[in-house]
Parts: sequence; structure tokens; C-alpha cells
Amino acid sequence: MSTTIHEIAPTDAPMALLLLADPSERKVRAYLSTARCFAALLDGSIAGVCAVVPRMQGSHELMNIAVDPARQQRGIGTQLLAHVIDTYRREGAARLEVGTGAFGYPLAFYQRHGFRAFQVDRDFFLRNYDEAIIEDGIQHRDMLRLAIDYRQEG
Repeated sequence: MSTTIHEIAPTDAPMALLLLADPSERKVRAYLSTARCFAALLDGSIAGVCAVVPRMQGSHELMNIAVDPARQQRGIGTQLLAHVIDTYRREGAARLEVGTGAFGYPLAFYQRHGFRAFQVDRDFFLRNYDEAIIEDGIQHRDMLRLAIDYRQEG
């Protein structure tokens, strides 16, 4: 059972997986059309997926990363994120950003990979989602913006 990472067309990104990381299908569809997508394949099927959109001046934003719940805790998400980080580094990107909740597993996941906080978007989840997003019994309100600044590495 080996995992391989491949770039895929946005139309091939499984919506069911994308909705695990972003519960708003409307939002996912809005960014998917301009996204560059990568899939982690395990035994020939998509076990994980992510979507990255271009921003301005060499900056990109990781909009979504998700792993099939039946295949989590096997390092697939870690391999997928490491591949994306390395791909944009090799291609000369200036920065890779991500927005996540201000607490919980995803925040630690991104920080382990070198992302650092640069901004808090207060009440983001209250303004942008119709239903409450709850993690560990706590409602997400604020989004923490994190980034890897490739030009400051060294």
C-alpha cells in the first residue's frame, strides 16, 4: 500500500472529500474552478485531495485539504501537504497561505509544516457559514491566517 501524489483536474476532485474540510458546497465550487488540485492515491483510488488557488504576486492559498476518514492517521495528509509545499517552493512561489480555525488539530497540523500566523479574521466563521462549525465542543468563530514565506526561509 503506497501513496502517490498527482496533480488532477479540478473536475476530478471528489466533492465529498472537499466538503470534509469546507462544509459549504457553494464556497468549494466558487474556488474550485480556479484551483490547482492534487490527489493522494492509495491503491489506485483517491484517499486525499487538496485545492490551491493563485493570489497576487507569486502568492497562493491552500483552500482545502482533506483525507478520507477511513484512511486518516496514516500520514496521507502529511504527505499531501508536504508535496504541495515543495511543489510551490520548487516553482518559485513567494508565499503559500492557509486559513484555519484559531484552535484545534488543523492549526497544529499547519504549524508542524512551517506555517506561521500573520492575521486573525475575527468572526469569519460566523459571517461565512450558515451552520455553526464545532470542534472539540467549541464553536469556531475566528479564522487564523497562516503562511510560509519562501523568500524568508533559510
